[in-house]
Amino acid sequence: MDSGGEPRTVRLRVDLSYDGSAFSGWAAQPGRRTVEDVLAAALGRVLRLPSAPKLTVAGRTDAGVHARGQVVHLDVPAAAWPGHDDRTGRVIARLAGLLPADVRVRTAGLAPGGFDARFSALWRRYAYRVCDDEAAADPLRRHETLWYFRRLDLAAMNEAGRPCLGEHDFAAFCRRREGATTIRTLRTLSWHRDDHGIAVATVVADAFCHNMVRALVGALLAVGEGRRPPDWPAAILAAAVRDPAVRVVPPHGLCLEEVGYPPPEQLAARAAATRTVRTAPRLLLAGQHPGAEVDVGAAGDEVRGELLQGLPLRLTRR
Repeated sequence: MDSGGEPRTVRLRVDLSYDGSAFSGWAAQPGRRTVEDVLAAALGRVLRLPSAPKLTVAGRTDAGVHARGQVVHLDVPAAAWPGHDDRTGRVIARLAGLLPADVRVRTAGLAPGGFDARFSALWRRYAYRVCDDEAAADPLRRHETLWYFRRLDLAAMNEAGRPCLGEHDFAAFCRRREGATTIRTLRTLSWHRDDHGIAVATVVADAFCHNMVRALVGALLAVGEGRRPPDWPAAILAAAVRDPAVRVVPPHGLCLEEVGYPPPEQLAARAAATRTVRTAPRLLLAGQHPGAEVDVGAAGDEVRGELLQGLPLRLTRR
C-alpha cells in the first residue's frame, strides 16, 4: 500500500491461445523464440512498463505443443491498470496489433483476490488429435493433428485407459526430473471421434509430469491398432519404470484446452494448499499410498497434489 492506502501493484489475469508450431515451448530460453518472451515483451509495451513483466503460467507447454486455454498472471504497478471500464478492450486491441499471428490474447483484466494462475489451478485439460484415415487427412489441420494411418479401435483404447484413472505413480509415462514426484491424479482419459472422424483424446489431471500425456497417448495407440492388448498400459503403469516400447507421440497433436479453477472465494485457499505441497519436505498427503512423496519445489511443469478433493470439476465443450 502507498501512503494513501492504495495498492502499489495489482494482479492481472490474461487468457490466451497460441499455435506452438514455431515456438520452442512456453518458457523463456536464451536465443530461442518462446511464448513467454513474446507475450511478456508485448505486455510490457502495451502497459508501458519499464521492463518486460514476470509471467506465471498455468501450464508450461513444450516445444510444438499448442494452447487454446492457457492462463497467466502478472503483477504490475497499479498505475498501469487504472481500472477504466474500457481498459480491457483497449489492451486486447493493442496486443492484437503487437503480437504475432500465432499468439492471441482472449481476455485480460484484474484477477480476483488470491488468484494464482499456477497454484490456484485445480486441473488441466488437454486434447490430442489423431487422424487414422488417409481420406480424412486435412492438410489445413496437419499442424495440430497426428497423421497415423492405422485404423484405431477406440473402444479398446477406452478400455485400456480406464485402469489408469485415479491417483498413481506415473513414472512409467514420465521423464523423471531430479527431486520431482511422478504421483498424479488422472481424472479423465477417453477417446471419441469428432464430426470429421478424427480420433480425439481428452486427458484431465490435477497436473502432468513431463511427457506424460504424449506417452499415455502412445501406449493407447499401440492398443488401438492391435499391437498390444488392452491390459498392457495398466501393466506398464504398475511397473513404474520407463518402458522403451511406449512411444512418446509427436507434440503437434497436443493442445492445452482449458484450466479449471475453484470459485473466487476458494482461490487463496487452493493456492496456499498447493504451495504447502511445494515447500513441505516429504509431506504425505491424505489419500496417497504409503511411500508416495510429494514434490517439494523441484523443477516441474505443474503444481503437485490435489488437496481440495471436494472442489468441482467442470468440463466444457468448445
